[in-house]
Amino acid sequence: MGFIFAVLVIDSLGFGLIAPILPDLVQKLAHVPLSHAALWVGTLSMTFAATQFFASPVLGQLSDRFGRRRLILISLSGSAANYILLAFAPTIGWLFIGRLIAGATAGNVSAASAYIADITPPEQRAQRFGMIGAAFGLGFMAGPMLGGFLGAINLRLPFLVSAGLVAVNVIYGIFVLPESLPVEKRRPLRLRDATPLGAMRLLTTVPRLWRLAAAWSVRWFGLGALQAVLVLFTELRFGWGPQQNGILFAAVGVASTIVQFTLVKRAVTLFGERGAALVGFGASAIGFMMFGLAPSPVWLFVGIAFTSLGSVANPAIRSMISRALPADQQGRAAGALASIEGLTAIVAPLTGAFVFDLFSRNVPWRLPGAPFVMVSAMLVGAAWLILTSAPRTSKTRAEK
Repeated sequence: MGFIFAVLVIDSLGFGLIAPILPDLVQKLAHVPLSHAALWVGTLSMTFAATQFFASPVLGQLSDRFGRRRLILISLSGSAANYILLAFAPTIGWLFIGRLIAGATAGNVSAASAYIADITPPEQRAQRFGMIGAAFGLGFMAGPMLGGFLGAINLRLPFLVSAGLVAVNVIYGIFVLPESLPVEKRRPLRLRDATPLGAMRLLTTVPRLWRLAAAWSVRWFGLGALQAVLVLFTELRFGWGPQQNGILFAAVGVASTIVQFTLVKRAVTLFGERGAALVGFGASAIGFMMFGLAPSPVWLFVGIAFTSLGSVANPAIRSMISRALPADQQGRAAGALASIEGLTAIVAPLTGAFVFDLFSRNVPWRLPGAPFVMVSAMLVGAAWLILTSAPRTSKTRAEK
């Protein structure tokens, strides 16, 4: 678990390292003003997300066939290659090649999730899946700060540091990480399952499992819309600048990490996995509604507290899906969930930006926080899906 946690922290740290300086590098390579560089950065992000959407099911299938260790090391190597390309890219085209490589090998989370399922008893999986969110929270907090410091020294230095961190992790994994999936539990490759639709078909083979997957997609849709619109919303609504928004995003990272580290186990113990997911979606719905209707900045920070409590939902849902499937399907399931995340990473920012633009004009229905209100309503619907995802008994069969 120590190595897996390090993999996830370094993965998110590397992403955070390059976030502050990528617009400047794009501006330099594309020879465009900073305002136009935002379009290139968005296109690069969509390139990564689209590639991840199609590649994740393949990586999940490969991990079920050849084991988790090999896929984790291959994915890490792809990340290192991506950072090296970004560090020495002479033109904007090289950045797209790097993002294609990163998206095609973005199997760290999927393979790590399957690895955790392999080595963890079912009753402890929700807590350990919570470490995934905690790892990304740590990277989200530390990465941008360190990236900004290194980028001030040299614009390409953060990419080299990211590549070095990943390379050290690869070397460490080669000598330390054991395989978690025994040969007798592996399954043959099936090409029809190695597509996004084929992988997602798995989530329809178990009764009511698709409801959990749909709820999962709503949670990620909300996060994607939040990331795309929050800065624009605070600037328009409260006149905030980079400093205030930096504090706001840091608060998001800190609160989410604390919840993932300390409250997931307690919530699952107290409410069960399905109950913890319901509590998480309910808290998130309240938090997003507070964002959308905020009359003052104080409401934003109270909303962060509620949306951070909602972080207990993701590991609970992932654990419920994991419980419902055998060992040789864990990689395929993780690939399906990763494809859902990739799809929402494409759709959510576009939808959030469209709704924000529509409701921010000088019209009778003007409400700049409309994207957050929309997400709040979707989260209520997702809670209903979770509520109907299992028979209404005191505990689900998996929990018993």
